[in-house]
Amino acid sequence: MILEIKNLKKVYGDKTVVNIADLQIREGETVGLVGNNGAGKTTFFRMLLDLIRPTEGEVISKNENVMSSDNWKNYTASYLDEGFLIDYLTPEEYFVFIGGLSNLSVADVTAYLEKYKEFFNGEILNSGKYIRDFSKGNQNKIGIAAALLQNPELLVLDEPFANLDPTTQIRLKTILKSLKSEKKMTTFISSHDLNHVTDVCDRIVLVEKGLIIKDFHTDENSLKELEEYFSE
Repeated sequence: MILEIKNLKKVYGDKTVVNIADLQIREGETVGLVGNNGAGKTTFFRMLLDLIRPTEGEVISKNENVMSSDNWKNYTASYLDEGFLIDYLTPEEYFVFIGGLSNLSVADVTAYLEKYKEFFNGEILNSGKYIRDFSKGNQNKIGIAAALLQNPELLVLDEPFANLDPTTQIRLKTILKSLKSEKKMTTFISSHDLNHVTDVCDRIVLVEKGLIIKDFHTDENSLKELEEYFSE
């Protein structure tokens, strides 16, 4: 089991934002977290990554509590928002910096980026621009590619399809599916896009007001079931 959530709660004042009694993610699963705004998805992800501390409970990654051990950082990569970027660098400088954290040379990083030329669609590299001057969609591309550069066992992405054009959304789905089959990477994705999340994920966790409402494996009826749930 790569992730175990036990009695996890986050309370702000008199409002419980996340309240998950038990959740387990196995190695190699691609899990989609879906819910309306305010469901607690981003707060949950921030606790997974020890960016905020829970009011109660714990996040166990490979049998270690993320709050008391840093070992999980060696095999986990994430991109939640543009706050993860160093926006006064160019993309090339940022990729070299991130690669260096994983002991990759400049040549290693350059070779890696070759694989993502299509994903970048000619808009990221050799532009001479700082990250802060890119569109939100292109910042997302940079953040996602930097997370994948770390060759993680566990990848956490918050709304990765947001602000991407349709072509790039399709390319991202292809990348995620290939990494699952080739490297058995575990991926945890939140998304408002039910089409994409049911297409790329083999399991869906539906949350509402911090609680898990449904947890099921995807099949040909999953999209319809989710659409019916959210339309009620």
